[in-house]
Amino acid sequence: MVTAMAPEISFLIPAYNAQDTLAEALASLQRQTKANWQAVVVDDGSSDRTWELLEALAAADSRIVAARQANTGAAAARNHAARLAAAPLLCMLDADDWLDPAFIETMLPMAADGSPPAIAYCSYRRVAPDGRPMPVEQAPLLAGDAAKREFSSFCALAIHTVVFPKSLFERVGGMDEDLQTCEEWDLWLRMAFAGAEFRRVDACLAFYRMKPGSLSGDPTKLVRDAISVTAKAEALRRQHGLPAEGPETGWITPAVSRLRMLVWVVAAKHDPTLDIAALAALLPDMPDVAGYESFFAGVILHGLQTGLLPDRANDLVDAPEQWWPTFSRLVRLIQRHSLPGTGRKILEAAAWQLSAGNLRRSFTLGTVQVESVTLGALSRIARAEQADTLIMHGFSGDAHIGTFVGPLWGDLSIRAQIRPILQEMQAGDHLEQQPTLAYAAAWAREALRGYRSYGGLILRGGRRRARLEKLLVRTGRNAVLAQAPGDRQDNDARLSDILRDLERGLPPMRRAAAAAPQNEKPAPQAQSAEDYWEQVFERPDPWNYLSVYEQVKYAQTLSLVPQGTETALELACAEGIFTEKLARAVGRVTATDISQRAIDRAAKRCRDLSNVELRVLDFVRQQLPPDQDLILCSEVLYYMKDEEMLADICRKMAAALKPGGCLITAHPHLRRDEPGRTGFDWDHPFGVETIRRVLAEQAGLALEETIDTALYAIHRFRKATVADPVLRAETHGTPLDVDVAKHIISGPAGIAREAAWATEVTTSVPILMYHRIAEDGPAALRRFRTPPDMFRKQMQFLRRHGYYAVTAPTLANLLRSGKPIQGRPVMLSFDDAYLDFRTNAFPILAENDFSADVFVVTDKVGGRSDWDCAYGEPAALMEWPDMQDLQQKGISFGSHLASHTPASAMENDALLAEARRSRHALETRLGSSVVSIALPYGATDFRVPGILSLAGYTIGFTTRAATAAFSDNVFGLPRLEVRGDRPLEAFPALMGLPGAFIG
Repeated sequence: MVTAMAPEISFLIPAYNAQDTLAEALASLQRQTKANWQAVVVDDGSSDRTWELLEALAAADSRIVAARQANTGAAAARNHAARLAAAPLLCMLDADDWLDPAFIETMLPMAADGSPPAIAYCSYRRVAPDGRPMPVEQAPLLAGDAAKREFSSFCALAIHTVVFPKSLFERVGGMDEDLQTCEEWDLWLRMAFAGAEFRRVDACLAFYRMKPGSLSGDPTKLVRDAISVTAKAEALRRQHGLPAEGPETGWITPAVSRLRMLVWVVAAKHDPTLDIAALAALLPDMPDVAGYESFFAGVILHGLQTGLLPDRANDLVDAPEQWWPTFSRLVRLIQRHSLPGTGRKILEAAAWQLSAGNLRRSFTLGTVQVESVTLGALSRIARAEQADTLIMHGFSGDAHIGTFVGPLWGDLSIRAQIRPILQEMQAGDHLEQQPTLAYAAAWAREALRGYRSYGGLILRGGRRRARLEKLLVRTGRNAVLAQAPGDRQDNDARLSDILRDLERGLPPMRRAAAAAPQNEKPAPQAQSAEDYWEQVFERPDPWNYLSVYEQVKYAQTLSLVPQGTETALELACAEGIFTEKLARAVGRVTATDISQRAIDRAAKRCRDLSNVELRVLDFVRQQLPPDQDLILCSEVLYYMKDEEMLADICRKMAAALKPGGCLITAHPHLRRDEPGRTGFDWDHPFGVETIRRVLAEQAGLALEETIDTALYAIHRFRKATVADPVLRAETHGTPLDVDVAKHIISGPAGIAREAAWATEVTTSVPILMYHRIAEDGPAALRRFRTPPDMFRKQMQFLRRHGYYAVTAPTLANLLRSGKPIQGRPVMLSFDDAYLDFRTNAFPILAENDFSADVFVVTDKVGGRSDWDCAYGEPAALMEWPDMQDLQQKGISFGSHLASHTPASAMENDALLAEARRSRHALETRLGSSVVSIALPYGATDFRVPGILSLAGYTIGFTTRAATAAFSDNVFGLPRLEVRGDRPLEAFPALMGLPGAFIG
């Protein structure tokens, strides 16, 4: 008899009618390289010889503890075993499974009864009833909150792969005996939320026996218990204040988790008589799984592989008749409750996953035709019935040289195969092309077609040589295609017919007249300060002195003028708008400016004022009239080239004052001067803070009173001794002109656009996705509405951190160049062309100096967003004149298709026709080329990029949440959704600046 030492680990083994497998399970423990274990086996009311066998095994090995109970289920049996366990660490082993001999030796060092408790887990392998080992089921990484997130969704670990502290098991209350299935999932979930640390052992140390007739258990019990566990998980997530469920957070919603269990169970059963509708009726709600298509394709395939037990997952393609009915039933179930086109994307993802296992296999899965071709031995391939999507893997010998994915229109003649090989795979060198006379003739014909291009190039010069090389390559490719065999039923011919018919069906292009470029003569180069200011005043009122902003500033300045002032000198009076006001507050005004044009206009304005004298004066180079009671010098001192020049002017002004006289000056806060506060980004060397300091340094001058606003300050200095200066905080005038507002940077220190441009480069661009900028609307659509005040703070944040906007056409060129992008680019996109873009969004964009892209549902222009009618009153959309006006102001427009239908829900011909029709409408109405498209709902699939290219677009956008990078498909660029139901503080994190000030 084997004598037991103090065990380090106890195995909890429920046994129900396990006479055929129990001995082998225990033998796997007896073969362990470490012998200090205990096995507590509980016979759960077996009706066979399990108990007799167990007694004999326990009699021969004191490490085996035998116990017995009435049949109350595996969870109760494991709890019973745990109470008898003597070791500090536990592992649950089923009576029909077994462990690798190194299990204990490898796992024990990773598990610990500490704080936090440490749980060790490993990978495992299923074993088919005939003894065939299945592929290893790799264990996921469960560090940090990953354990809570994973176990909230599904059972990420097999029951016998986990070693955990007994104290933790007891602390969480053991196993839930009300669960007939999923009890280990529930246990791991509670342990994760109890703070346990999960440590992965990168080894396959456990084996799971597949018994005939017991695959996946009772579907109804599994689904019901999954509902119970996911409900508990949701309550725990909320209790611990963890992120909300959703694709963008990585937390899968309970509804998706429950559907996942249902789908897996049905796939594993692959029973055509199984009532899927009855199982679905158990779910509290059926989710829309758009965005989870690849995920569910993997779940279905894993379930099928578990049930059918092929050696490899891709072996499923050898017997589609066994599983296609189950697969298609599940896809139809999911599609009934999801965004149109979701089923197609699950099908595509499944085909891709099956193909990835062996690129040499050719097969058809529904609408997806997968072909493997050898470039040296191409032959005609017939299009499979119903197939409209092609995955073509190209091989040269044994080497895989590329894959084409796109729409399929007809049979694959040799010509139709060569085209993607040349254009998409860039693998022309692998084609066996003999220099025949036919090829030479084809090459000559193609060269003649491009003779003008050839004639415009010369061999010397790097750029022209590169262009010539590209032209030669293109000519050669066209020649190869021209001589390749094709026919009227092949893909190319059928597509040509479709495109020709679509072109005939479009109305003639009547483009709206674009704004005629102004035929202005370039301004002559200024030769002196006088010339410069004369050019400035060619246009009357160049700074809009009559605006509310300037008028409030004038009133505040006048409030600082001392009563009884006799003589006043106004420097840089411009066109005399303030002069006219000042003349009514003082005895006599001498108003000066460097520009004769400005003085002429001021003279006309003040012609009825007898106490005003106007003269041309360059106060930098000339002397100032002396003995002044008051000097006013506003919005001009920041033009001095440096502080030395500023100090000279300040001394000159101080000298021109009488004793006791006053100097009043108003200047803006500049970010360059005061980086930690709101101010202008004008490219002057300094602003009001430096001007105040330099004036205060002048002998005899003292600051007497200040009016400070968020954007500027007005100071009054006196040529005398002054008590403590007075500070008045006031507001500036609003609204601000766009030309003023777009230069304001709000909030604390950030980075100027110019500084970022000079010091930073990037290979990625955040593309922000908005819908409405509005307060009111249906509650169900709250996430798609950003309140204007929040939007303003977001734009101010981007401006403060040096971002500049690029539009879709510019982004397409940048991505095409492949060169790093200077500075901090951002693209601002707005889907659907809501009317509130014009009324609410555009003014805020303009005041922050941003352009944007608006994607238009062209059949709905001037109407309402009827795709939202199920949620409440649809919102108004812009009219064509609205968009024409905004385009002239720098807004870029692209397509959102014509009908707002998901692209994945449309057949090839219909999608191509609608994409072309939408682009045609935009170009006709707006009078300029349209190259961009944002897909409604972000719904793209394998066919869509190719179809959009055929429709004439060069760049396309989805709703995949990521920052766009050079490696992204140019027709599937991701965007970052700015959700209106998230707090303002979430925006910096979205931009990669978590914790940065906003608001």
